[in-house]
Amino acid sequence: MASNPWWSSSSDDEEEMFFGNAILRAGQILIEEEEEEEEEEEEIGENERTTNDVQQLYQAHEARHGFPGMLGSIDCMHWEWHSCPTAWRGQYTRGDHGYPTVILEAVASQDLWIWHSFFGLPGSLKDLNVLYQSAIFTDVVNGTGPDTCFTVSGVEYRRGYYLADGIYPSWSTIVKTIPYPEDEKRKKFAKRQEAARKDIERAFGVLQKKWAILAQPARAFTPKRLRLCMYACILLHNMIIEDEGRAICEYDENAPWGNTVPVDPPQQDLNSFSLTNDFTHANLQQDLVEHIWNNVNMVDDDGAEGEDEDE
Repeated sequence: MASNPWWSSSSDDEEEMFFGNAILRAGQILIEEEEEEEEEEEEIGENERTTNDVQQLYQAHEARHGFPGMLGSIDCMHWEWHSCPTAWRGQYTRGDHGYPTVILEAVASQDLWIWHSFFGLPGSLKDLNVLYQSAIFTDVVNGTGPDTCFTVSGVEYRRGYYLADGIYPSWSTIVKTIPYPEDEKRKKFAKRQEAARKDIERAFGVLQKKWAILAQPARAFTPKRLRLCMYACILLHNMIIEDEGRAICEYDENAPWGNTVPVDPPQQDLNSFSLTNDFTHANLQQDLVEHIWNNVNMVDDDGAEGEDEDE
């Protein structure tokens, strides 16, 4: 059998090789189309979400999880790299895994739509290190993107937030659980937050079950090929959700994008300070605790709804 650039030469499974090449080619086509659209839309400042998208996400997440101002959940997933070059194995291997991996950082909403993906960093890094290198909050610092203001417990906040686990920093746009809740209010909040945060875990599970190539050790020899494969699977995953009519947000070419011109450097410094403000983080968490306690009934919301159809 002729050697194949995607799989290692020891692989003799023709079906896997065919599927791998198909995913790779799909990734190349889809990503080239995305890049062309970005170049065409660069002048008008193309963004991930429009103002309408933000409001629809707010309404869906508050109705399902009880969290006003929630944009989604953020977390990281490791993909084992079987064919990692020997010289790189130390860089891509973390002690608790024992084998080379490549990290995917992603944000998913309740419908499992993946809004943000950042893939390719070595598996030896922690989620916190990945966050510092990703561009997820670039629009916040630059002052671009749609208006994401919301109100909770009578207090207005400028930016929506993501649910995350305890390793993430105490920023104004991240809401974490309370590790040792002392009273019923905080216990209720912790239970709701941990249940709602399962959205991203479910998205990873569905992604790997839908695309078996992601559930198996990767056999590509270069990070670029791994990125093509991962992004192709994510794009196809989102296309399926939209085609089945399960997406929360609908595409509207006339929807407002918000501010598209980056602010000046001094304002960017202020935005960065506001983003990493732990005081705002603490106030937001406390307001959410009160909101959950006063407005949300305790029901079985462990994310079981729709799991069968999501698979």
